[in-house]
Amino acid sequence: MRAADLARTAWRNVRRARLRTTLTVLALVVGAFTLSLTTAVGAGVTDYVTRQVETLGAEDVLVVTAAAAEAGDGPALHDPTRSTATASGSSGLPGAGSADLLTDASIAQLEEVDGLRDVRPVRGVALDHVSTPTSERYVLTLSPTGAVARADLEAGRQLADAGVTDGIVLPADYVTPLGLGDATSALGETVTLTLTDLTGVQHAVDAVVVGVSRPGLLSSGAAVGADLLDELAALQDAGVGSPGRYVAATARLDGTAQDVDVVKQRVADLGLQGQTVEDQLGLITTVIAGITGVLDAFAMVALLAAGFGIVNTLLMSVQERTREIGLMKALGMAPRRIFALFTLEAGLIGLLGAALGVGLAVLVGSAVSGALAAGPLADLAGLTLLRFEPGGILGVLALIVVIALLAGTLPARRAARQDPITALRYE
Repeated sequence: MRAADLARTAWRNVRRARLRTTLTVLALVVGAFTLSLTTAVGAGVTDYVTRQVETLGAEDVLVVTAAAAEAGDGPALHDPTRSTATASGSSGLPGAGSADLLTDASIAQLEEVDGLRDVRPVRGVALDHVSTPTSERYVLTLSPTGAVARADLEAGRQLADAGVTDGIVLPADYVTPLGLGDATSALGETVTLTLTDLTGVQHAVDAVVVGVSRPGLLSSGAAVGADLLDELAALQDAGVGSPGRYVAATARLDGTAQDVDVVKQRVADLGLQGQTVEDQLGLITTVIAGITGVLDAFAMVALLAAGFGIVNTLLMSVQERTREIGLMKALGMAPRRIFALFTLEAGLIGLLGAALGVGLAVLVGSAVSGALAAGPLADLAGLTLLRFEPGGILGVLALIVVIALLAGTLPARRAARQDPITALRYE
């Protein structure tokens, strides 16, 4: 019997006991539906959180801050190398508290670390306001690491990718108040950034909008190019010069992925701490993985029950078709062909249940995700709660088919071992 004939025969046999097959398929549909939804939730939330955390820095960027002082029993002694003088503005960076600032000496040490390049101190700049000739004046915070960060863009281009050093990536909620129309029409327009220096004199600097970013969980204000940030910081210092205190430093990793831990250890040896995007994302993804793992466990219980249903269905089929199996063997059909026939029947049941369950999950999940995005989750721009990725869908289909094939092994083996004489005499 050729493979095509074997497949057609298996399909006819599956359709023979329709009620029993339908009940088994329904059990598989429940498992596939649940597993598809939990996989989609995990993918959607992880994608959103990843894009939010990436706004803290690009993948090859190490954000270096002063190492946090270890908690002890009672107050800590004063360390003369640590200053309580803060840079203007809020850093928004982990480990950059009021007494956790880097110095010129720290920057010089980082420049000597093997595996780091383009070390830049991060100086906080506090703006008075942002405006256009036709708008009111609005308070605006500048992201200290915006020059090397990857914004979650609604329109435009990344500062880092485009090599823009004097542009600005403006938060989306500033576009309309500043009279810039929508996100696309705002590109190329000029906004005025105003700040007051240390002597009390105000300065106005123009910046061209090169991108518009979506609001997010970890949004830390507008991002400006490196040259523009340096210009603003110099104006803020009023010619007095840099105070030599920095909330952090950014550096490009110059090496392979396996060298990152080595570089971070070298930074730690200097009494500093370095974090990549992956480090900042780690705890969040661990929590997400734990939640989706629990949900996946419930789906696997449903699939396990469905597996026993397949075993039961095929064992009953073997018993009902004992004389048929004996006749096939008497006519010269090899045991391995009979084994393949019943295994293929199990696979077809699994594929049918998986396809229906995954298809139902995609239809229901897409509708629910769209409704949530337009309703309760409208403030989380860019969040697709249920994200159905091709890899995840194919993974669920493959897993269920494999479970079905394994479940069909026992009945298939029993059918293949039937003695033809005994089987033909079966009543």
